Amino acid sequence: MRDCLASLRAQSRRCDRILVIDNASTDGTAEMLSSLADDQVTAYCLPNNIGAAGGYNAGMRFAYEMGADFIWAMDDDVIADPDALERLLSATDILQARDLKAPFVISTARSVDGAIAETPEIDKRPNSISYERWSELLEHKMVPVTRSTFLSILLPRTTLQQYGLPLASMFIWGEDSDYTFRITSKEPGWLVGDSRVVHIRVLASRLDIRTESNPDRIRYHFYHLRNDVYLKRRFDTPRAIARQVRKQIKLALQLCLRGDFSRAKIVLQGTLAGMRFNPVIEAADAPFDRTGIRVITS
Repeated sequence: MRDCLASLRAQSRRCDRILVIDNASTDGTAEMLSSLADDQVTAYCLPNNIGAAGGYNAGMRFAYEMGADFIWAMDDDVIADPDALERLLSATDILQARDLKAPFVISTARSVDGAIAETPEIDKRPNSISYERWSELLEHKMVPVTRSTFLSILLPRTTLQQYGLPLASMFIWGEDSDYTFRITSKEPGWLVGDSRVVHIRVLASRLDIRTESNPDRIRYHFYHLRNDVYLKRRFDTPRAIARQVRKQIKLALQLCLRGDFSRAKIVLQGTLAGMRFNPVIEAADAPFDRTGIRVITS
């Protein structure tokens, strides 16, 4: 987190405010934030761990309440290039000059070793003469996208006004896909090639309960599996839903055959929960329980 904050403080276009959501940490993060808070950095220490989804929900809500015109959201293990924000804002100017309304712009992410990471999905909807429009702004190193991550996403205030907040009840894994799919239903977001960040992940591989080695994270795979089924239900075809359910049931059977019944149970529970999971979208100005939240500032 220190490196992330340092990269935000070093932006060529100064961040007006930096909000940090401390999700009920017990590792000394709150104490560290107390030493860093000033007129630019404000930390919100939550009384309970509400997951990454809840953290993004809260952070965007607080920024919206402060009257932010744009909200730049990211994980705490992201290191932004010094001109990352400046490049994103320049992209919004280009879009405005072209009379293109975009629900977000997003940075290009790479891993520590330089490999492309968390690639968004290119928007392939046709233009007015039935050709795919993805090359429309290639001269500006910009590509239209739909499903994206929250690694370094710049959201105009109007997006939150129109589409509300990320789903806190998703808890972890998938809230970014849900939100970006939802807000690109009419117009795409844009990937900005000149805005770059590095994602310093502890585990660079894809999520897989079979290979998960961290015992504290195994139970979180319930949310991953539940949310995957929900996303198929929300945005895909009945055939795709059936394929996802079959895939997860097959995974549970594989775990049973190797004697790992506890993980198989998590898979089955997540799959069943995904079939009946129906979260409600919250407006950006919806009431929010602030009980126990400690605010750290200068």
